[in-house]
Amino acid sequence: MADVQAILREVQAGRLSVEQASELLQGAGKLDYATLDLDRARRTGFPEVVYGAGKRIEQLIGIMERLREHQELVLVTRVSEEQAQRVLERWPDVRYEQEARLLISSRKPLEPVRDGYVAVVAAGTSDWGVAMEAAWTIRCFGSEARVIADVGVAGIHRLFDRLEEIRGAAAIVCVAGMEGALASVVAGLVDKPVIAVPTSVGYGANFGGMSALLTMINSCATGVAVVNIDNGFGAGYMAGMIHRQMQA
Repeated sequence: MADVQAILREVQAGRLSVEQASELLQGAGKLDYATLDLDRARRTGFPEVVYGAGKRIEQLIGIMERLREHQELVLVTRVSEEQAQRVLERWPDVRYEQEARLLISSRKPLEPVRDGYVAVVAAGTSDWGVAMEAAWTIRCFGSEARVIADVGVAGIHRLFDRLEEIRGAAAIVCVAGMEGALASVVAGLVDKPVIAVPTSVGYGANFGGMSALLTMINSCATGVAVVNIDNGFGAGYMAGMIHRQMQA
């Protein structure tokens, strides 16, 4: 449950309106088109994240406005250029990471608050956008994310050149398209959890990422968990949780 006395003190001090206090006590903010989970950060350690794709700009701005009232951090994924432009016109302080397609509204600098780092290992430059989505999600958790790009198995010597840095990570996000073999190779060389992200990068028989997904699910190396195709956010979220638990 919400801390009722703390909320009432905020109202008394004039820092919260009665409407805002009511929403916090209910744990939800209701709009005509959305019901926002304002209690999620307390329950899970990370605030509600907004999926931007498919939302009208007016809806997205309305959701962000309400969340910004209650949350120190608002993260919006899969944001189009048009959506981002309109949001930035409204709030110039919001950060738009174009390659990751993320909007980040944070009252505090996105700086590491714990020791160590998470490695985001990308097979090719074409996987960069998904890798960056994972990296910025990790940074929103307060962890350092080091992106190690273009180390796919087609030139495996490139992976070996960065292997010590990868081994030094608390957790590893492995992003790969085509046949998706990189996750199995990495997992056989490290003693850290590997979160595999299949991407839709590849030729016709890649089937939009299905071949990479099936390779990763059928990995013969142990210690590999797999998220959905192109789901850099999901992988970054899991890696951020793992690193946070290690530092607890």
